[in-house]
Amino acid sequence: MTSSVRITAFDWVPDFARGWVRDLRVRWALEEAGVPYEVRKLKAMGERPADYFAEQPWGQVPSYRDDQVQLFESGAIVLHIGRRFGGLMPGDEEGQARATAWTIAALNSVEPFVSQLPVIDVFHKGEAWTIERRPQVVEMVGKRLDRLSDWLGARDWLEGQFTAGDLLMVDVLRIARNSGVLTQPNLIAYVERGTGRPAFQKAHAAQLADFEEPVTEGVN
Repeated sequence: MTSSVRITAFDWVPDFARGWVRDLRVRWALEEAGVPYEVRKLKAMGERPADYFAEQPWGQVPSYRDDQVQLFESGAIVLHIGRRFGGLMPGDEEGQARATAWTIAALNSVEPFVSQLPVIDVFHKGEAWTIERRPQVVEMVGKRLDRLSDWLGARDWLEGQFTAGDLLMVDVLRIARNSGVLTQPNLIAYVERGTGRPAFQKAHAAQLADFEEPVTEGVN
């Protein structure tokens, strides 16, 4: 099926990053909405094509376009998909506003804390300063997650139905789980519900399938 929707993604990333690049969020949203899409693959380790900076000012992924808009930033893209194609936004204005608030909360109130852990554990592993810094970050993350756990309680989703806010929050909490700091039972179950959705499974598989093995020139 030919699609008017196109996203960008990397053609290769190291093993530790596979399944974590943020085009996954956009793929997930499109799968929830039942919207087919095409992928423009970019080289992660090389210079971006000059025309790409007109789509994404910093040359990151993902960018997105359909027959109405061209966008960058995964949160903005997910909200647009929800509003235009459905599947991720309630039908009432208040519900849409609440879903938007949780989307921003995931990206602004939780992710900046959680995302420090992969920086410490992966990119600066073994460096002396991480011995002091990591416990401080874990404490900050724990306080944020405790508050989120209190809000979620026994609910399945943050606002009674799965929305764009849940999609982004689950993806952020995947980072916490992978870093070993997600300990709240209801949040663990929440992440499992989210990642167990067929749309997530399809999006995750699609991202992995798009990665290519690097070509080593001069080797027969």
